[in-house]
Amino acid sequence: MPYEPPPHLAGLTLAQIAGLVEQRKLPPVEGWAPQQVGDSLMRIAADGTWFHEGDPIRREAMVRAFAGLLRRDDSGQHWLVTPFEKLSIEVEDAAFIATDCVRADDALAFRLNTDDLVIAGPDHRLRADGDPEHPALYLDVRRGCEARLNRSTWAQLAEIAIAEGAPGNGWHVASKGADFRLLP
Repeated sequence: MPYEPPPHLAGLTLAQIAGLVEQRKLPPVEGWAPQQVGDSLMRIAADGTWFHEGDPIRREAMVRAFAGLLRRDDSGQHWLVTPFEKLSIEVEDAAFIATDCVRADDALAFRLNTDDLVIAGPDHRLRADGDPEHPALYLDVRRGCEARLNRSTWAQLAEIAIAEGAPGNGWHVASKGADFRLLP
């Protein structure tokens, strides 16, 4: 069955976005306790490109499959987890890149470079890092992994904040009842 990417965020309602998020079935990585531990020889570059043994992974379907097996532990180490093994993976910045953002009702919805959709809120928080001259925004995706907002997505979010009263509101946005600061 060919892969169908989700439609553009701008044309969807919050209910439609939430439905697409719900449809994404991920492996139950949290319940797996593999005994074998190793190194995947993989790296996720700061621009979101996945590499194996130094070569980029060009098949998007493989990247999406691996992304569904990804988690980060409390020490910050990223792992690819299967029922049989847990393999370390080097992540230069964030495991994902947020490539699009839209305001839908009371929520902010994001598309990732893996075509995952994430609705910011209490369970998927935005975090400002860096400094005021060079801010970096991160979105909690799942299992401890984050997405860094790329420049155009940060600009989309800044436009939303301006439309909602920034900078008078201190460069904050709200989503699903949670308030997020856009500058560190």
